[in-house]
Amino acid sequence: MAGKSGRNISNVPEKSLKKNILSWEGMLVVVFVLIVIFCRSISPNFHVTNVLREMPKYLAEGFIMLAMAYVLILGEIDISVGAIVCLSSTWTCMVCNKGLPFGAVILVCLLVGTVCGLINGLVLTKFTELPPMIVTLATQIIFRGIAEISLGSGGSISLTETDGFRAIAGKVGVVPYIFFLFAILAVIFAVVLAKTTFGRSVYAIGSNSTAAYFAGIPVQRIRLIIYTALGFMSGLAALFLTSVLYGANTTTGNGFEMDAIAMAVFGGISTSGGKGRLVGGIIAAFVIISLRIGLGQINMNPQLILVILGALLILAVLLPNIAGELKLKKKAASAK
Repeated sequence: MAGKSGRNISNVPEKSLKKNILSWEGMLVVVFVLIVIFCRSISPNFHVTNVLREMPKYLAEGFIMLAMAYVLILGEIDISVGAIVCLSSTWTCMVCNKGLPFGAVILVCLLVGTVCGLINGLVLTKFTELPPMIVTLATQIIFRGIAEISLGSGGSISLTETDGFRAIAGKVGVVPYIFFLFAILAVIFAVVLAKTTFGRSVYAIGSNSTAAYFAGIPVQRIRLIIYTALGFMSGLAALFLTSVLYGANTTTGNGFEMDAIAMAVFGGISTSGGKGRLVGGIIAAFVIISLRIGLGQINMNPQLILVILGALLILAVLLPNIAGELKLKKKAASAK
């Protein structure tokens, strides 16, 4: 637009290449490249074909991260998703072994996850004084308890009909179907969060839910939608996980909630709400998955891998705080 001086003033601030590179997402891309180089140097088996072959068992957690990012931006948390995966996978195996058509099996898996997410959402929106961590801790215990009761004394179940699951675990060349689905959903979730009124409302609620309510934003409805969507994505994760494991047991989905949160937080999404971009979470997911595959190929102790991932997560939380303090000190020094 033209100002009084006759100059053209852009409505959109220009983004320099330097700012893009030094952004959190830009730094994550650099980290991803370094991780790939590191993994290639320690494992001769770390190449595209092998990575894509191993990716499905880790990428299921990426589905959960896409919706978990919305919950974190709300300033809330859901630690029941691992139990939802367990229950969805268990009941999926049970109905599949009963001889139901595979379309009905998929529907059951997604429906179980969606209903569990809806239960979380209904409790949290009807009883707004309850903290999400306590509510989802309770439902985590309930959902996994139901799964354990369903599994019985054996504590596990194996698929007797695997044809349908073999089909969804298929590939186009060397690229698994799950990769394409994740890419499509990642674009949808990222665009909705960054470019729509719904996404702006999520940020507004995370920044100040009271102000958002008085601004006319349907706070509780949006919370209900997000928790239900997280349940659906947990059911989807269970579907693909079952296609890899061909069964379920009482430990299925263990730690999925922490892995999804780690991906989102490492991607720059704030746990205090109102900050972060999903693009960072998507890049972080591939950073963590690549590191896990590379270290797994050299038979590193899984517990040590968790220690390394935990250290990376702490570093991801500390760096923005350190950068903020340095900026404040620089401003204070320049003011003097």
